Amino acid sequence: MDTIGTAIIGCGKVANAHAQAYQSLPESRFVAVYDVDLARATAFASLYGVRAFDNLEEMLHDPHVQAASICTPHPTHPEMVLACAQSGVHAMVEKPMAVDLKGCDLAIEAAAQAGIKLGVISQRRFYEPVQRVKQAIEAGKIGRPVLATVTVMGWRDEAYYRMDAWRGKWATEGGGVMLTQTTHQIDLFQWFMGPVDELFGYWDNLNHPYVEVEDTAVAVVRFKNGGMGTILVSNSQKPGFYGKIHVHGENGASVGVQTDGGSPFVSGVTQFVDPPINDIWTIPGETHQLQAWQEQDEERCQTNDIMTHYHKLQVRDFLYSILEDREPAVNGREGRKHVEMFTAIYRSQRNGRPVKFPLDAQDGSEEFDGRLVRWSKSQLA
Repeated sequence: MDTIGTAIIGCGKVANAHAQAYQSLPESRFVAVYDVDLARATAFASLYGVRAFDNLEEMLHDPHVQAASICTPHPTHPEMVLACAQSGVHAMVEKPMAVDLKGCDLAIEAAAQAGIKLGVISQRRFYEPVQRVKQAIEAGKIGRPVLATVTVMGWRDEAYYRMDAWRGKWATEGGGVMLTQTTHQIDLFQWFMGPVDELFGYWDNLNHPYVEVEDTAVAVVRFKNGGMGTILVSNSQKPGFYGKIHVHGENGASVGVQTDGGSPFVSGVTQFVDPPINDIWTIPGETHQLQAWQEQDEERCQTNDIMTHYHKLQVRDFLYSILEDREPAVNGREGRKHVEMFTAIYRSQRNGRPVKFPLDAQDGSEEFDGRLVRWSKSQLA
């Protein structure tokens, strides 16, 4: 079997999930890691028996490096993709793909011009309960999907934001609950329902005065298929309840998945998570399968670490996209869709009206799609 020389850019918490995938997959030859902090890169590299770099260009020009995972803070993702593209190295980007649409478009264009593969991590798409929902919708088992809800009631405390200096700041994180804690659930919401036509939303920081970014957002959505939906995502419910996406069809049948029990996990920190499960399923003739599926998913959790197993599945798909010269399951255009969703919520509050899709990158103003307008006003209050 052909193998691909793999590397990691950024040795923070989530990098371990990528490293474990690259070390264990037979399609991968894990060879190098990069970090601006050479001591951290060296310590990380020693865990996996690979070479450490503190010069990104040097690592990307190493002929043994053919693909790299980008695990740096969100605002740096596009420039890291650009660096990979300039060296002809395929790039797998951690979520979110970028903090704004301009960054997404830069990364997509750079990858296309260089002829490299560009993948974006959305490993919850690979959860078995998520796959069941997607397959049921595509098979027409609920008819046209006409109503959907995504609800994430989580919690993040002050200690969480103090774990890393970049957390909780517009300049270094780019946003809050919509970018970091509920990326995956918002992505699944639009993946299940299809293209968005219009969105109206609000966001705010309700009970985290020690950070700049939002901890809560709500929105109503009209999809191009005529369906509707609601978004409610929050880090303001102690100790955190669940993350769920439910889809209801025109024939009255409903399907759903609880992706998270409690608050969404923190990669590299959380010790245990509840298994993802299908929590509702009313397709005629299939309702009896719900309990069996839940038992299967709970059993699977006993043998697979949810926080690394599904990263491994997506990384494997990415490597095969290189070997087979095809698009990854979640490519740059798919990754942009989530960024478009949260950008629309920021802009909707700024403009005080619904936002029509598709969205273009902003016109060069410095108010960051409405994020800095709301924050600046709060600082003056």
